[in-house]
Amino acid sequence: MIDVILAAGYATRLYPLTENFPKPLLRVGGRTLLDRLLAETDAIPAVTRHVIVTNHRFVHHFEQWQTQVGYTRPIEVLDDGSVSNGTRLGAVRDLLFAINSLNLQDDLLVAAADNVLDFSLDGFAAFFAERQASVLMCGYEPSVEALRRTGVAIFDDDGRVLRLEEKPQVPSSHWAVPPFYIYACKDLPLICGALDNGCGSDAPGHLARYVAEHAAMYAWKMPGRRYDIGDMAGYRQADALFGRREGEFTE
Repeated sequence: MIDVILAAGYATRLYPLTENFPKPLLRVGGRTLLDRLLAETDAIPAVTRHVIVTNHRFVHHFEQWQTQVGYTRPIEVLDDGSVSNGTRLGAVRDLLFAINSLNLQDDLLVAAADNVLDFSLDGFAAFFAERQASVLMCGYEPSVEALRRTGVAIFDDDGRVLRLEEKPQVPSSHWAVPPFYIYACKDLPLICGALDNGCGSDAPGHLARYVAEHAAMYAWKMPGRRYDIGDMAGYRQADALFGRREGEFTE
């Protein structure tokens, strides 16, 4: 399994903090968002390699970061060539860029680098191994307003995804879908042809919806919380929360 981390956005809602600096390298509770994610994905036995897709404007920040960290699996940083928010490729095109540039043919763990989890990803990987099909993560969200800002999953009693909605005004369920997916290698031909067959290119949920419409895909209920660092309020909340937790733990 190859871990593909999408980190090519420009985080305009966090300006001026991210005007000249990538959001995934911001520190939350003393550790970068990217390091928090890699600490989880690097611990999954099936993962053999990490691929980080960023943009041309920020690639040097990631290359410098790469010289200062050490993980058990090798890390490759890819530059998607975009230089501004207006020229960004979008999450789906960035994933396809990684697949085509590196000729990836393995199962793919795909995650956005601007989320923090308070639980291990071991269960997610085990669920994929059990189902032998593409899977996504979901979490119960009671707030309709919050559901209107994210992907929403509808699935049957066996967990098979029946439908995915992207930022619905009238959500059909309370199961929110954060940007964490494992795509089975058998679905790669489907993924590679997605854009040519009408799949949206911006949000990663567009690809998950396309895959679920054409192949078996299952939903894993996450056992904890995830924190979306989407704006300054979310960033400050997560930074304070994880800072307090880990400060108390290390005392």
